[in-house]
Amino acid sequence: MGKFLNILLQIKFEYPYLLLLILIFLFCSKFCPIRVQSIIFPHLSILKVNIKNSSLISILKWMTIIFMFVALASPVIEDKIISNKKDGYNIVLTLDTSGSMREIGFDRTNRGLDKFSVVKNIVKEFIDKRIADNISFIVFGDFSYVATPLTFDKDILKDILSRLYIGIAGERTAIYDSIAQSVNILSKNKAKSKIIILLTDGINTAGKIPKTVAINLAKKHNIKVYTIGIGRDFDKRALMQIASDTKGLFFHAKNSEMLKNIYGEIDKLEKSEIKSNKFIKKEYFFIYPLFVAIISLLFYIFIRNKRGL
Repeated sequence: MGKFLNILLQIKFEYPYLLLLILIFLFCSKFCPIRVQSIIFPHLSILKVNIKNSSLISILKWMTIIFMFVALASPVIEDKIISNKKDGYNIVLTLDTSGSMREIGFDRTNRGLDKFSVVKNIVKEFIDKRIADNISFIVFGDFSYVATPLTFDKDILKDILSRLYIGIAGERTAIYDSIAQSVNILSKNKAKSKIIILLTDGINTAGKIPKTVAINLAKKHNIKVYTIGIGRDFDKRALMQIASDTKGLFFHAKNSEMLKNIYGEIDKLEKSEIKSNKFIKKEYFFIYPLFVAIISLLFYIFIRNKRGL
């Protein structure tokens, strides 16, 4: 009983103004009586009048009217507004998948792995820590493409990361095209903090977009570019310029331990709030008053027909 009362107290109406129509029926029942032909009996007391049935018909009629409009008013219980707010920032992880990433022996602890395998392991750890961040993958070789759009789903990110391989975008290195592609993704998002983390071990040898254009695109949309050069043969001057001009930072990772530390530093970046979808969970109860109204109407019709009215 207590649970039932608790439910009743939570019920609201989506269209409460429809309940006012009941007042029109009440008004008409009193001031707009139905005019029908009648026979006047001078001695009415000699007839047996079934008052009980008359009262029952009236009750059933009003039950039908009232519960019909209660159903139309749509009784509903609404849960609290659920807002999935993420206290994080938008990051595009831009990864070099060119042929030079096949080099084995990036450092002593991972002698049997190529550079890209080492990078994937460290990036995976980075993703696991970034619970509140909206992350995307861009990979580049001869060209760049979006491996995943911005998403909070870390399982999808890690699954896609495991499927990436060296040469998936070609053997050469289109660094500046990858920056432009990353800017294109972030520019469509309203988050305040937008960051590109660019990792490469080479020199720009492919692509159609000049370095200055890529930098200006990032600056136009207030996007910081953090550049990471791994190994020894990357274009240090270009990576430093990209980071400096976009108010980011340049890092040089000589081994996997340094690369872990670099992602640790990036982990301390300023965070901004990103709002995801808001919704209200509703549970509708119109079926119950509608059922009562239909049953009342059926009994009303049955009793009237039985009495020959």
